[in-house]
Amino acid sequence: MTPTDEGGVSEAEAYRRDVRKAKRRKGLVIVNTGEGKGKTTAAFGMAFRARGRKMRVGVLQFIKPDTANFGEIRAARDAGIHVEGSGDGWTWKSKDLDESAALAVAGWERAREYIEAHRFDLLVLDEFTYPLHYGWLDVDEAVAWLREHKPELMHLVITGRYAPAQLVEYADLVTEMSLVKHPFREQGIRAQPGIEF
Repeated sequence: MTPTDEGGVSEAEAYRRDVRKAKRRKGLVIVNTGEGKGKTTAAFGMAFRARGRKMRVGVLQFIKPDTANFGEIRAARDAGIHVEGSGDGWTWKSKDLDESAALAVAGWERAREYIEAHRFDLLVLDEFTYPLHYGWLDVDEAVAWLREHKPELMHLVITGRYAPAQLVEYADLVTEMSLVKHPFREQGIRAQPGIEF
């Protein structure tokens, strides 16, 4: 049984009514993390939703190179979403981790430029948790910078495994994807076009 006030309205209904009345807006910091798949896919879904509302949308990818041409990148560019890469591929295959780190630092510099200029209404920092996790960027400094410089109404979506506690604490919405079953692991089925890339 749901608690109600004297007017017969549940606490949840009263809360929703009060929130609607306040009409409060805020640029959210959203983190998609965890061991499961779907973090980037969910972020691209938000990017497409925002673009459908005529918002200025950008995606900066911290692992994928600027030459990446996966299905979601093609579709996003066709929809008018700015997409750029700032990586050299998967870090576990990197031939030069110093170069991988330098690319991540350069990507963070571009992200800061975009954020300070409020170039986008929604900006996705895809796989941004990895440079933080690997120590290529200082977590405390990055979160402090975001607290200070992110425009009030700009939405920021950050994806990747191993989201640090400081980032989770700063975020408004955190979703952890958990792996339950995977076709590669259980059936030996490789990544497929239109599903994984």
